[in-house]
Amino acid sequence: MTKQHLHIETRDGVAKAGLFRSATASSTKAGVILYQDAFGPRRALDSMAERLANEGYAVLVPDLFYRNAPYGPFDAKTAFVEENTKAALTALVTGTTQEMTIRDSAAFLDALAAEGVTGRIGTVGYCMGGGRALNAAATYLDRIRPAASFHGGNLASDAADSPHRKAASIKARVYVGMSGTDRSFPPEQSARLAEALRVADVDYLIENYVGVAHGWCVPDHSAFNAAGAEHHWKRLTEFFAETLV
Repeated sequence: MTKQHLHIETRDGVAKAGLFRSATASSTKAGVILYQDAFGPRRALDSMAERLANEGYAVLVPDLFYRNAPYGPFDAKTAFVEENTKAALTALVTGTTQEMTIRDSAAFLDALAAEGVTGRIGTVGYCMGGGRALNAAATYLDRIRPAASFHGGNLASDAADSPHRKAASIKARVYVGMSGTDRSFPPEQSARLAEALRVADVDYLIENYVGVAHGWCVPDHSAFNAAGAEHHWKRLTEFFAETLV
């Protein structure tokens, strides 16, 4: 496994990113952008990117918080519990808008192309990254094919930049994995997202992972659930195998 450290020029500055590829792959034509959760790029996300890369993809993990670097690091188990880190994290998340990440995603796609990734591109996001994965697919129609979200928050909220409002622009296949109980994506939002995708004639699946909590996929998260995480990997790898060809 190789990890390249990239510095990606965006309209607002320079974003650091990791690009992961399997050492045994002679070439990688398909790519994936992995949009981080609220705690930023770290070893836990690197391990997830490595697992995806072992499926034959070039996996890019950009720092969405680069405008505020340096920051952290944060402990995913306690950062939202301790007051001093909770305030810092909340400021990072709310200060990094959907529109910022949508703009940045053009540079992320260009960075993959510059590294020889010429095939289809998929997106996957966790927590705050879930909505960004969907919004990227709704914006870069000719470049992003599949888009996946796991425990994504506010996918169909009242906010003007809520991903469900862009459903009519999505041409990619969409997979959404939601936790059984999640205040950031309650049943009414799930129903609203499903209706928006249905009306837009998007090929989609929303799956409820009963018995797990928000954050269950990420190994250093307090809600990590090993069985649920493996189910997520099965679904994600099958989804990309069907769409990134």
